[in-house]
Amino acid sequence: MNKQPLRIALFTGLYAPFLTGVSIAVHQRVRWLLEQGHEVFLIHPEINDQYPKNIGSRPMPGLEELKCFPNFSAYAFPTKPLIFYKSLPQPLHYRHWSDTKLLEKFQPDIVVVEEAPQMRGFYSMFLQGYGRPIGVEYAKKTGTPIISIFHTDIVAYIQYYLGNQFFNLMRPIIPFLVKQSTEVYDLNLFPSQAQLQKYNELNCQRGEYVPYQGIDCEKFHPRNIIHNPIPDDNRPTILFVGRITAEKNVTQLIDMFPLIAAKIPDVHLVIIGSGPLDEELRRRSKQFESGITIWGESHGTELLGWFARADVFVNPSATENFCTTNNEALASGTPLVAVVAPSTAEQVIAGYNGFLAEANNPQDFADQVVAILANSQLKAEMAEQARPSILKYDWSACTQKFEDKLYELVEDVKKLEPTTV
Repeated sequence: MNKQPLRIALFTGLYAPFLTGVSIAVHQRVRWLLEQGHEVFLIHPEINDQYPKNIGSRPMPGLEELKCFPNFSAYAFPTKPLIFYKSLPQPLHYRHWSDTKLLEKFQPDIVVVEEAPQMRGFYSMFLQGYGRPIGVEYAKKTGTPIISIFHTDIVAYIQYYLGNQFFNLMRPIIPFLVKQSTEVYDLNLFPSQAQLQKYNELNCQRGEYVPYQGIDCEKFHPRNIIHNPIPDDNRPTILFVGRITAEKNVTQLIDMFPLIAAKIPDVHLVIIGSGPLDEELRRRSKQFESGITIWGESHGTELLGWFARADVFVNPSATENFCTTNNEALASGTPLVAVVAPSTAEQVIAGYNGFLAEANNPQDFADQVVAILANSQLKAEMAEQARPSILKYDWSACTQKFEDKLYELVEDVKKLEPTTV
């Protein structure tokens, strides 16, 4: 028997044209739910003239791709740029609007809050703003189930930006903060088993592992080599794709490059993305001339070509929570070298599709990259094994599990409703 389509209200603090993994994941999730016939009300940050001009012109899939669905509606809440990262919006502030009134009009069967702590301003409170739990007031008032979805290792971000000394002073209250931010939701979903375990130990309430964070394995594919952005360049290529920010540890790629170049003299490091550290990265890479290319942002078939073209994909970030670009690289048939982080062991099978390196250790990272590039047979085997290792995270399979969880929560609420005779 076919299940009745759901009315889903989905809040997000990040969405196109704001370029983040969260924005891309939210769009894919909403589109898939619409294709299944569900009604989706997307509450997302607006783009306005306070942001850099190039932000609004990014060729990212967004609202225009969803407006053709008659079961789609949206509301853009007012925003301002973050002070230290003007390409991203501030956390939602309650002074702008009432989510209760918005949801009373839509009357959802379930409320989904993507990256609830970010929406609340939880891990950016030391930068600016501190909001409140989103959608909770309506859910409590009406008995509607409400869930939060974790994209980011919030505690790792706080530790990274505050530094170990200040973080250690704050450590005793971390469990209280985690409990406070999770107890208001009926369920808190994590895409990584390791991340769930970490937050359970930090007093997370009602946490559950659901592998909802998938990628389009047909889109990211080895055949995209036909879109090779540098077809006449035969140098072995190391690729990074992501935001150029401190927590991504991108500058460590510059530290490890000469260590790799000493063993692989013609190696080429390509860094794709944008962010606050753009200028520092360009300045530091100049000493290596053509050995390092700071490409900037890349989209469409060009980006797909980069993933398939690379010989090794690298990710030096120790704050990742089941990183999407890691999976996109593996689906493209590219071996991965990533640092040990809470979820990378669920993506990297050491010696099979890549290697794990010690965090904040450029020498160890460089050694793992060299181990692949210097052994053509190993590299070929890893490239062949990379894609099969990640197919279980195809977007359709992951989102089906997410949809099943939505139905489960809605049905649980219906069972509790009083029956009328």
